[in-house]
Amino acid sequence: MWQSAVWVLALDWVLRISFATHVVMRRRPIGMSLSWLMIVLLFPFIGPAIYLVLGQNWLGVIRARWARQLEGHYASWKKRQEPWIHRHWPERLSDPAQLSRIITATLGDQPIGGNRLQLIEPTEAVFQAMIADVEAAQKSCNMEFYIWEVGGMADEFSDSLQRAAARGLQVRILVDAVGSRGFLKSDSCRRLREAGAEVRAALPVSPFRALLYRFDLRMHRKTLIIDDRVGYVGSQNMADPKIFRNGAGFGQWVDAMVRMVGPAVDSLSMIFFEDWHFEQSDFAIANQWESVRPVPQVKGNVPVQVVPSGPGTQAEAIGQILLNAIYMADHDLMITTPYFVPDESLQRALISAARRGVHVTLIVPDKVDSLLVRLASRPFLRELAQEGVVVAEYTSGMLHTKSITIDHDTSIFGSLNLDPRSLELNFELMMVIYDDKFTRELIKLQQEYAAHSRLLTEDRLKPPHFASRFAESCVRLLSPLL
Repeated sequence: MWQSAVWVLALDWVLRISFATHVVMRRRPIGMSLSWLMIVLLFPFIGPAIYLVLGQNWLGVIRARWARQLEGHYASWKKRQEPWIHRHWPERLSDPAQLSRIITATLGDQPIGGNRLQLIEPTEAVFQAMIADVEAAQKSCNMEFYIWEVGGMADEFSDSLQRAAARGLQVRILVDAVGSRGFLKSDSCRRLREAGAEVRAALPVSPFRALLYRFDLRMHRKTLIIDDRVGYVGSQNMADPKIFRNGAGFGQWVDAMVRMVGPAVDSLSMIFFEDWHFEQSDFAIANQWESVRPVPQVKGNVPVQVVPSGPGTQAEAIGQILLNAIYMADHDLMITTPYFVPDESLQRALISAARRGVHVTLIVPDKVDSLLVRLASRPFLRELAQEGVVVAEYTSGMLHTKSITIDHDTSIFGSLNLDPRSLELNFELMMVIYDDKFTRELIKLQQEYAAHSRLLTEDRLKPPHFASRFAESCVRLLSPLL
């Protein structure tokens, strides 16, 4: 008996040391590496098993290989965008110009001029605008959403897509296999397919796929593209807030979208093209796409840099872009995010901005739909408030809009949350918008959110009782993995 126990103990330590060595050799961010080391070394057998399931991600390797198959398409895409690349900055060394060059050097995405943007909210207005564009569509409707929840305005939108497919348009719907699992089994999905629409599930979960990539990696983008000429980007899922998670205790979800026309829509089309064909690896069909895409047309004068992220992109690229955006702020920085679990560098950047005199405002929901995120974020929020950052907690619902405005002339808007999952794991999409008019419009919306918020003030900065403080501290150790 004791010999069996010795063998089990020996196997346990071989596994722990082997996996710990692998964690160290991966050379990930220090906080993430330490969190994984803690899990692997403290929990016999279970720790290595968790790391095996959640700590490995071959999807980035597979995705990068797929991207190499499309190098010809990327070259052709970038070549045809050259006439619209925005190069005429007021000052070469201005902060927006430098941020643009950092994004280009990091990810290769150029700022594209000639666009017109419209900020749309609330949700009712978003659905009305999208339905109107679908009804007016002439060739195609392409979309990808994380959540599609049957009912309410989502059904009205689905009906418009059915009519579009029935009159011969190409309708392609890509939804996350987990976030939209109810929709994929619904009568609404069946009717769309019967009408001629193509519906695909992104990143389906199965035991075999779990060996290749983390099952919790999700397609988190929210994008609609009409005729490759009109694009929507933002935080709005295909869900009616009057129905979605009704009764969960944190109120209706609050979102916004940007409607864009102009050459930058071509960038949205290319991202959708890659996502749509990735699961099936249908190269033959992919090779036909370039010949049918319309030539972009100038519709305005707003430069936009479309920035996708996810497994397969350069490690820590999005975090580096956000850090540079924060450090370039001279006088005003306003952020809205539903989930705030920053790494140390992002937290230090916000504190540094406040200390050098930048008016920093962070708006988060008063009640968030994740207990772990709430526990992990509270110490970060208290520290920011103590350092002079205005921390406002939105009380009129589940604030879900993801936005950053910098010095009244630059905006970041899209699906990206300020947490490790969005920054390093999920497939996200954001737009960097270099325009003072749009930025002022977005600031006005952020200020409306702030007006319906309560500040994290001195009387609420007192440390919680020991049990809560201990729970927050424990969860904070795991925050790089949330």
